[in-house]
Amino acid sequence: MEPGHNVCVLCKGTKLLCGLGKCPLLQKIRTQITANEKITESMFGPSPPSLFIGSYSYPNVSWGPSISLENTNDDPSLLYGASYDEIIRARSAFVVGRKKGNVFSKERMLIDAREAVMSIKSVDMEAKFTRKPVYEMRFSPVLQPMGASAPLKDLRIATNPSIPKKVDEVVEEGVRAVDAINELFSCGFDNYYLTRLLSAGVLGSKERKKLVPTRWSITAMDDTLAKEMMKKIRTAPAMEEYRVYSNEYLHNHFEILLMPGKWEYENFEAWAPNTIWSRGAKDYFLTEEHEQFEGRAKYAESQVGGYYAARFSVCEALSKMNKQARAVLFREIGEGYVLPVGVWEIRENVRHAFMNPPKKFSTLREALDDISTRLRLPMKEYMKKSAILPQKRINEF
Repeated sequence: MEPGHNVCVLCKGTKLLCGLGKCPLLQKIRTQITANEKITESMFGPSPPSLFIGSYSYPNVSWGPSISLENTNDDPSLLYGASYDEIIRARSAFVVGRKKGNVFSKERMLIDAREAVMSIKSVDMEAKFTRKPVYEMRFSPVLQPMGASAPLKDLRIATNPSIPKKVDEVVEEGVRAVDAINELFSCGFDNYYLTRLLSAGVLGSKERKKLVPTRWSITAMDDTLAKEMMKKIRTAPAMEEYRVYSNEYLHNHFEILLMPGKWEYENFEAWAPNTIWSRGAKDYFLTEEHEQFEGRAKYAESQVGGYYAARFSVCEALSKMNKQARAVLFREIGEGYVLPVGVWEIRENVRHAFMNPPKKFSTLREALDDISTRLRLPMKEYMKKSAILPQKRINEF
Protein backbone atom coordinates (compact mmCIF):
# COMPACT_ATOMS: atom_id res chain seq x y z
CA MET A 1 0.00 0.00 0.00
CA GLU A 2 1.38 3.37 -1.00
CA PRO A 3 1.63 6.18 1.58
CA GLY A 4 -0.69 9.21 1.47
CA HIS A 5 0.08 11.89 -1.09
CA ASN A 6 0.63 14.62 1.54
CA VAL A 7 3.47 12.60 3.02
CA CYS A 8 4.97 11.94 -0.42
CA VAL A 9 4.93 15.62 -1.44
CA LEU A 10 6.73 16.62 1.75
CA CYS A 11 9.18 13.70 1.58
CA LYS A 12 9.90 13.49 -2.17
CA GLY A 13 11.71 10.21 -1.63
CA THR A 14 14.46 11.68 0.55
CA LYS A 15 13.28 11.28 4.16
CA LEU A 16 11.29 8.02 3.96
CA LEU A 17 8.51 9.56 6.05
CA CYS A 18 6.32 6.57 5.16
CA GLY A 19 8.55 4.35 7.31
CA LEU A 20 9.52 2.04 4.43
CA GLY A 21 13.12 1.15 3.63
CA LYS A 22 12.89 2.41 0.03
CA CYS A 23 10.56 4.80 -1.76
CA PRO A 24 7.95 2.57 -3.49
CA LEU A 25 7.24 5.20 -6.17
CA LEU A 26 10.87 5.40 -7.28
CA GLN A 27 11.19 1.63 -7.12
CA LYS A 28 8.34 1.33 -9.66
CA ILE A 29 10.21 3.59 -12.08
CA ARG A 30 13.48 1.67 -11.68
CA THR A 31 11.88 -1.60 -12.72
CA GLN A 32 11.02 -0.08 -16.11
CA ILE A 33 14.65 0.62 -17.06
CA THR A 34 16.58 -1.92 -19.14
CA ALA A 35 20.30 -2.72 -19.12
CA ASN A 36 22.92 -1.21 -21.43
CA GLU A 37 25.02 -3.72 -23.39
CA LYS A 38 28.08 -1.43 -23.55
CA ILE A 39 28.82 -1.81 -19.85
CA THR A 40 31.79 -4.00 -18.84
CA GLU A 41 33.99 -4.58 -15.78
CA SER A 42 36.78 -2.45 -17.27
CA MET A 43 36.00 0.78 -19.08
CA PHE A 44 37.97 3.51 -20.82
CA GLY A 45 36.45 6.71 -22.05
CA PRO A 46 35.80 10.40 -21.51
CA SER A 47 34.76 11.40 -18.04
CA PRO A 48 32.98 14.69 -17.41
CA PRO A 49 34.50 16.71 -14.56
CA SER A 50 32.15 15.39 -11.90
CA LEU A 51 32.30 13.21 -8.84
CA PHE A 52 29.27 11.71 -7.12
CA ILE A 53 29.36 11.70 -3.31
CA GLY A 54 26.68 9.80 -1.41
CA SER A 55 25.31 10.85 1.97
CA TYR A 56 24.51 7.44 3.47
CA SER A 57 26.64 6.58 6.54
CA TYR A 58 28.24 10.05 6.57
CA PRO A 59 31.14 10.73 7.35
CA ASN A 60 32.01 7.36 5.77
CA VAL A 61 30.56 7.82 2.31
CA SER A 62 30.49 6.32 -1.15
CA TRP A 63 32.25 8.40 -3.81
CA GLY A 64 33.14 7.87 -7.43
CA PRO A 65 33.61 9.43 -10.89
CA SER A 66 31.37 9.06 -13.95
CA ILE A 67 32.50 7.44 -17.19
CA SER A 68 30.57 8.41 -20.32
CA LEU A 69 29.56 5.72 -22.80
CA GLU A 70 28.75 8.27 -25.49
CA ASN A 71 30.98 11.30 -24.76
CA THR A 72 27.98 13.04 -23.19
CA ASN A 73 28.36 16.30 -21.25
CA ASP A 74 27.34 16.21 -17.58
CA ASP A 75 26.27 19.87 -17.33
CA PRO A 76 22.58 19.80 -16.29
CA SER A 77 21.89 23.22 -17.82
CA LEU A 78 22.44 21.65 -21.25
CA LEU A 79 19.52 19.29 -20.62
CA TYR A 80 17.02 22.14 -20.59
CA GLY A 81 14.43 21.58 -23.30
CA ALA A 82 14.96 17.80 -23.43
CA SER A 83 12.02 15.43 -23.00
CA TYR A 84 11.84 12.82 -20.25
CA ASP A 85 12.96 10.13 -22.69
CA GLU A 86 15.91 12.24 -23.82
CA ILE A 87 16.94 12.96 -20.23
CA ILE A 88 16.82 9.28 -19.29
CA ARG A 89 18.75 8.33 -22.42
CA ALA A 90 21.41 10.98 -21.71
CA ARG A 91 21.78 10.05 -18.05
CA SER A 92 21.87 6.30 -18.80
CA ALA A 93 25.04 6.97 -20.81
CA PHE A 94 27.02 7.36 -17.56
CA VAL A 95 28.55 4.63 -15.43
CA VAL A 96 29.40 5.65 -11.87
CA GLY A 97 32.15 4.01 -9.83
CA ARG A 98 31.66 3.61 -6.09
CA LYS A 99 34.46 3.68 -3.53
CA LYS A 100 33.90 3.71 0.23
CA GLY A 101 35.93 6.13 2.30
CA ASN A 102 35.97 8.79 4.99
CA VAL A 103 35.21 12.35 3.86
CA PHE A 104 38.79 13.32 4.85
CA SER A 105 40.35 10.49 2.80
CA LYS A 106 43.68 11.20 1.09
CA GLU A 107 43.93 8.05 -1.04
CA ARG A 108 45.51 8.24 -4.49
CA MET A 109 42.39 7.52 -6.53
CA LEU A 110 40.52 10.34 -4.81
CA ILE A 111 43.38 12.80 -5.38
CA ASP A 112 43.37 11.89 -9.09
CA ALA A 113 39.59 12.19 -9.27
CA ARG A 114 39.75 15.65 -7.69
CA GLU A 115 42.14 16.84 -10.39
CA ALA A 116 39.67 15.65 -13.00
CA VAL A 117 36.86 17.53 -11.24
CA MET A 118 38.84 20.78 -11.41
CA SER A 119 39.12 20.44 -15.19
CA ILE A 120 36.81 22.53 -17.36
CA LYS A 121 36.97 19.85 -20.06
CA SER A 122 36.34 16.10 -20.03
CA VAL A 123 39.35 13.91 -19.28
CA ASP A 124 39.95 10.36 -20.43
CA MET A 125 39.75 7.84 -17.61
CA GLU A 126 40.30 4.13 -17.22
CA ALA A 127 38.14 2.59 -14.54
CA LYS A 128 38.15 -0.99 -13.31
CA PHE A 129 35.25 -2.33 -11.28
CA THR A 130 35.03 -5.32 -8.95
CA ARG A 131 32.11 -6.57 -11.06
CA LYS A 132 30.07 -5.53 -14.06
CA PRO A 133 28.13 -2.36 -13.17
CA VAL A 134 24.46 -2.89 -12.47
CA TYR A 135 22.14 -0.77 -14.57
CA GLU A 136 19.49 0.59 -12.20
CA MET A 137 18.36 4.19 -12.70
CA ARG A 138 18.29 6.15 -9.46
CA PHE A 139 16.03 9.18 -9.13
CA SER A 140 16.08 12.07 -6.68
CA PRO A 141 14.21 15.38 -6.36
CA VAL A 142 17.61 17.10 -5.98
CA LEU A 143 20.06 15.06 -8.10
CA GLN A 144 20.06 14.23 -11.79
CA PRO A 145 19.02 10.62 -12.57
CA MET A 146 21.94 8.19 -12.39
CA GLY A 147 22.47 5.00 -14.38
CA ALA A 148 24.72 2.00 -13.89
CA SER A 149 27.16 1.74 -10.99
CA ALA A 150 29.56 -0.72 -9.37
CA PRO A 151 32.31 -0.76 -6.71
CA LEU A 152 35.48 0.88 -8.04
CA LYS A 153 38.64 -1.25 -8.05
CA ASP A 154 41.10 1.12 -9.74
CA LEU A 155 41.12 4.48 -11.47
CA ARG A 156 43.63 6.08 -13.82
CA ILE A 157 43.56 9.47 -15.58
CA ALA A 158 44.89 9.18 -19.13
CA THR A 159 44.89 12.86 -20.16
CA ASN A 160 45.97 16.06 -18.44
CA PRO A 161 43.14 18.01 -16.78
CA SER A 162 42.50 21.54 -18.06
CA ILE A 163 42.45 23.51 -14.79
CA PRO A 164 41.87 27.31 -14.93
CA LYS A 165 44.69 29.35 -13.40
CA LYS A 166 42.32 31.21 -11.06
CA VAL A 167 40.88 27.96 -9.69
CA ASP A 168 44.36 26.53 -9.19
CA GLU A 169 45.39 29.66 -7.25
CA VAL A 170 42.34 29.61 -4.97
CA VAL A 171 42.81 25.90 -4.24
CA GLU A 172 46.57 26.19 -3.60
CA GLU A 173 46.11 29.17 -1.29
CA GLY A 174 43.53 27.27 0.75
CA VAL A 175 40.97 30.09 0.60
CA ARG A 176 37.99 29.49 2.89
CA ALA A 177 35.32 27.58 0.96
CA VAL A 178 32.59 30.25 1.16
CA ASP A 179 35.01 32.99 0.10
CA ALA A 180 36.42 30.83 -2.70
CA ILE A 181 32.91 30.12 -4.01
CA ASN A 182 31.94 33.79 -4.12
CA GLU A 183 35.27 34.86 -5.60
CA LEU A 184 35.14 32.26 -8.38
CA PHE A 185 31.48 33.00 -9.13
CA SER A 186 32.31 36.70 -9.51
CA CYS A 187 35.03 35.66 -11.99
CA GLY A 188 32.47 33.96 -14.21
CA PHE A 189 32.61 30.32 -13.09
CA ASP A 190 29.05 28.97 -13.03
CA ASN A 191 27.23 27.39 -10.11
CA TYR A 192 27.33 23.87 -11.60
CA TYR A 193 31.13 23.87 -11.86
CA LEU A 194 31.48 25.34 -8.36
CA THR A 195 29.11 22.72 -6.95
CA ARG A 196 31.39 20.00 -8.31
CA LEU A 197 34.41 21.64 -6.64
CA LEU A 198 32.60 21.91 -3.30
CA SER A 199 31.32 18.34 -3.40
CA ALA A 200 34.73 16.90 -4.31
CA GLY A 201 36.36 18.59 -1.31
CA VAL A 202 38.62 20.77 -3.44
CA LEU A 203 37.85 24.06 -1.67
CA GLY A 204 38.92 25.27 1.76
CA SER A 205 42.07 25.09 3.88
CA LYS A 206 44.14 21.92 3.63
CA GLU A 207 43.10 20.82 7.11
CA ARG A 208 39.39 21.30 6.39
CA LYS A 209 39.11 19.92 2.84
CA LYS A 210 36.56 17.13 2.82
CA LEU A 211 34.04 15.44 0.57
CA VAL A 212 30.52 16.90 0.69
CA PRO A 213 27.58 14.69 -0.36
CA THR A 214 26.44 15.83 -3.79
CA ARG A 215 22.85 16.38 -2.70
CA TRP A 216 23.98 18.62 0.15
CA SER A 217 26.45 20.56 -1.99
CA ILE A 218 23.80 21.46 -4.59
CA THR A 219 21.56 23.12 -2.03
CA ALA A 220 24.53 24.63 -0.17
CA MET A 221 25.74 26.23 -3.42
CA ASP A 222 22.33 27.70 -4.22
CA ASP A 223 22.09 29.06 -0.67
CA THR A 224 25.64 30.44 -0.49
CA LEU A 225 25.54 32.25 -3.82
CA ALA A 226 22.03 33.63 -3.22
CA LYS A 227 23.03 35.04 0.18
CA GLU A 228 26.00 36.82 -1.39
CA MET A 229 23.80 38.28 -4.15
CA MET A 230 21.26 39.40 -1.53
CA LYS A 231 23.88 41.76 -0.08
CA LYS A 232 23.83 43.67 -3.38
CA ILE A 233 20.07 43.32 -3.85
CA ARG A 234 19.27 44.84 -0.43
CA THR A 235 21.08 48.07 -1.35
CA ALA A 236 19.84 48.28 -4.97
CA PRO A 237 17.08 50.67 -6.17
CA ALA A 238 13.59 49.28 -5.69
CA MET A 239 11.54 47.98 -8.60
CA GLU A 240 9.24 50.75 -9.81
CA GLU A 241 6.45 48.67 -11.34
CA TYR A 242 4.92 45.22 -11.03
CA ARG A 243 6.52 42.67 -13.34
CA VAL A 244 5.37 39.18 -14.24
CA TYR A 245 7.61 36.54 -15.83
CA SER A 246 6.32 33.15 -17.02
CA ASN A 247 7.78 29.86 -18.19
CA GLU A 248 6.92 26.15 -18.40
CA TYR A 249 9.03 23.04 -18.92
CA LEU A 250 8.54 19.37 -18.01
CA HIS A 251 5.00 20.05 -16.80
CA ASN A 252 6.33 22.60 -14.30
CA HIS A 253 4.65 25.97 -14.77
CA PHE A 254 6.18 29.09 -13.21
CA GLU A 255 4.79 32.55 -12.65
CA ILE A 256 7.17 35.05 -11.03
CA LEU A 257 5.86 38.29 -9.60
CA LEU A 258 8.26 41.14 -8.77
CA MET A 259 6.77 43.98 -6.72
CA PRO A 260 8.04 47.38 -5.54
CA GLY A 261 9.49 47.36 -2.04
CA LYS A 262 12.35 45.98 0.01
CA TRP A 263 13.63 42.47 -0.66
CA GLU A 264 11.31 39.66 0.40
CA TYR A 265 10.82 36.24 -1.14
CA GLU A 266 7.97 33.76 -1.14
CA ASN A 267 7.77 30.42 -2.94
CA PHE A 268 4.64 28.35 -3.62
CA GLU A 269 4.56 24.75 -4.83
CA ALA A 270 1.17 23.44 -5.96
CA TRP A 271 1.19 19.71 -6.76
CA ALA A 272 -1.57 18.48 -9.06
CA PRO A 273 -3.21 15.11 -8.37
CA ASN A 274 -1.34 12.11 -9.81
CA THR A 275 2.14 13.58 -10.14
CA ILE A 276 5.02 11.34 -9.03
CA TRP A 277 4.50 12.45 -5.41
CA SER A 278 0.70 12.83 -5.34
CA ARG A 279 -0.69 9.48 -6.49
CA GLY A 280 -4.33 9.12 -5.53
CA ALA A 281 -4.84 12.75 -4.49
CA LYS A 282 -8.12 14.40 -5.45
CA ASP A 283 -7.01 18.03 -5.19
CA TYR A 284 -3.89 20.15 -5.47
CA PHE A 285 -1.52 20.05 -2.50
CA LEU A 286 -0.06 23.50 -1.79
CA THR A 287 3.08 24.32 0.20
CA GLU A 288 4.51 27.75 1.06
CA GLU A 289 7.90 28.97 2.26
CA HIS A 290 9.10 32.56 2.60
CA GLU A 291 11.67 34.92 4.05
CA GLN A 292 11.67 38.56 5.05
CA PHE A 293 14.25 41.27 4.31
CA GLU A 294 16.81 39.83 6.74
CA GLY A 295 16.67 36.33 5.23
CA ARG A 296 15.86 33.02 6.87
CA ALA A 297 17.74 30.74 9.26
CA LYS A 298 15.41 27.72 9.23
CA TYR A 299 15.68 25.14 6.44
CA ALA A 300 12.76 25.10 3.98
CA GLU A 301 11.52 21.66 5.06
CA SER A 302 8.36 21.52 2.94
CA GLN A 303 10.15 22.33 -0.33
CA VAL A 304 13.76 21.23 0.41
CA GLY A 305 16.23 21.95 -2.43
CA GLY A 306 13.55 23.31 -4.77
CA TYR A 307 13.14 26.45 -2.64
CA TYR A 308 16.84 27.28 -2.80
CA ALA A 309 17.20 26.49 -6.52
CA ALA A 310 14.32 28.83 -7.40
CA ARG A 311 15.52 31.57 -5.03
CA PHE A 312 19.02 31.39 -6.53
CA SER A 313 17.68 32.13 -10.02
CA VAL A 314 15.47 34.97 -8.76
CA CYS A 315 18.45 36.53 -6.95
CA GLU A 316 20.61 36.05 -10.03
CA ALA A 317 18.07 37.93 -12.16
CA LEU A 318 17.62 40.79 -9.67
CA SER A 319 21.38 41.11 -9.28
CA LYS A 320 21.78 41.47 -13.05
CA MET A 321 18.98 44.06 -13.12
CA ASN A 322 20.53 45.87 -10.13
CA LYS A 323 17.04 46.01 -8.63
CA GLN A 324 15.44 45.24 -5.29
CA ALA A 325 11.96 43.76 -5.12
CA ARG A 326 9.46 41.69 -3.22
CA ALA A 327 9.41 38.45 -5.18
CA VAL A 328 6.66 35.83 -5.17
CA LEU A 329 7.08 32.64 -7.19
CA PHE A 330 4.16 30.38 -8.13
CA ARG A 331 5.15 26.88 -9.20
CA GLU A 332 2.40 24.52 -10.37
CA ILE A 333 3.45 20.92 -11.01
CA GLY A 334 1.17 19.17 -13.49
CA GLU A 335 0.07 15.55 -13.82
CA GLY A 336 2.66 14.96 -16.52
CA TYR A 337 5.50 15.31 -13.99
CA VAL A 338 6.01 11.56 -13.83
CA LEU A 339 9.53 11.31 -12.42
CA PRO A 340 11.96 13.59 -10.57
CA VAL A 341 14.94 14.81 -12.60
CA GLY A 342 16.65 17.05 -10.02
CA VAL A 343 16.40 20.68 -8.94
CA TRP A 344 18.34 21.80 -12.02
CA GLU A 345 14.93 21.75 -13.76
CA ILE A 346 13.61 24.34 -11.29
CA ARG A 347 16.74 26.48 -11.50
CA GLU A 348 16.74 26.49 -15.31
CA ASN A 349 12.97 26.93 -15.55
CA VAL A 350 13.18 30.13 -13.50
CA ARG A 351 16.27 31.30 -15.37
CA HIS A 352 14.45 30.90 -18.67
CA ALA A 353 11.42 32.74 -17.30
CA PHE A 354 13.64 35.81 -16.88
CA MET A 355 14.82 35.44 -20.48
CA ASN A 356 11.26 36.11 -21.60
CA PRO A 357 9.95 39.71 -21.84
CA PRO A 358 8.03 40.62 -18.67
CA LYS A 359 4.51 41.93 -18.48
CA LYS A 360 4.39 45.23 -16.59
CA PHE A 361 1.55 46.56 -14.46
CA SER A 362 0.87 49.62 -12.32
CA THR A 363 -1.05 47.81 -9.56
CA LEU A 364 -0.85 44.51 -7.72
CA ARG A 365 -4.45 43.67 -8.60
CA GLU A 366 -3.71 43.94 -12.32
CA ALA A 367 -0.65 41.72 -11.96
CA LEU A 368 -2.50 39.06 -9.95
CA ASP A 369 -5.43 39.08 -12.36
CA ASP A 370 -3.01 38.44 -15.23
CA ILE A 371 -1.25 35.62 -13.37
CA SER A 372 -4.61 34.05 -12.48
CA THR A 373 -5.41 33.49 -16.16
CA ARG A 374 -2.50 31.02 -16.39
CA LEU A 375 -2.73 29.31 -12.99
CA ARG A 376 -4.83 26.20 -12.48
CA LEU A 377 -5.28 26.70 -8.74
CA PRO A 378 -7.47 29.73 -7.86
CA MET A 379 -5.52 32.77 -6.61
CA LYS A 380 -7.62 32.79 -3.41
CA GLU A 381 -5.94 29.52 -2.38
CA TYR A 382 -2.53 31.15 -2.65
CA MET A 383 -3.72 34.24 -0.79
CA LYS A 384 -4.85 32.07 2.15
CA LYS A 385 -1.31 30.81 2.68
CA SER A 386 0.68 33.87 1.60
CA ALA A 387 2.79 35.85 4.06
CA ILE A 388 3.69 38.57 1.54
CA LEU A 389 0.78 39.15 -0.88
CA PRO A 390 -1.72 40.35 1.79
CA GLN A 391 0.69 43.14 2.81
CA LYS A 392 -0.91 46.33 1.51
CA ARG A 393 1.20 49.17 0.08
CA ILE A 394 0.23 52.59 -1.26
CA ASN A 395 -1.05 52.29 -4.85
CA GLU A 396 -1.96 48.58 -4.38
CA PHE A 397 -5.49 47.55 -5.17
